[in-house]
Amino acid sequence: MTWTITPEPYDSPVAAALWRAYYTEVSDRWYLLHEGHRTDPAELEREIAATTGAELAAPTGELLVARYAGEPAGSAGVRLLDAETAELTRVFVHEEMRGKGGAPLLVRAAEEAARALGAHRLILDTRSDLVAARALYARLGYEETAPHNDDQYADHWFRKDLRPGPADVPATTEA
Repeated sequence: MTWTITPEPYDSPVAAALWRAYYTEVSDRWYLLHEGHRTDPAELEREIAATTGAELAAPTGELLVARYAGEPAGSAGVRLLDAETAELTRVFVHEEMRGKGGAPLLVRAAEEAARALGAHRLILDTRSDLVAARALYARLGYEETAPHNDDQYADHWFRKDLRPGPADVPATTEA
């Protein structure tokens, strides 16, 4: 079985289903951890509808969908915040697909999408309870930083320089 990652319109049925799965999981995890119950269904519907994902559309953003054996299995989005900075968001892989290598592929594809948008750095935020996500970002070279936003649900902020470093630039010789 193989992974494929392709751009997807933010308002497609596939994107909507992945957004619903992502938001339901992270919201339920937060409520279970902090209040001992799942997200109120009315709140869940309101928040899913309120966040369209339009910021993940060209020319300043992109939504990527990962498919495993042809089936939608995850997503990641990037959006430009300024001429050199993009934000990584909505990184998600369905629970039954985790551990099969999709998340690193999604993040790397998002990095390439951010570069294509002109970004030199990628930033993100996440929560303390998303331990696997924090480990993934660290493993992929993201450095934890001071907060770059005031998101009430963010506990950790990360940054990665997308410009090639000296080890990434091919050696040249003078003639």
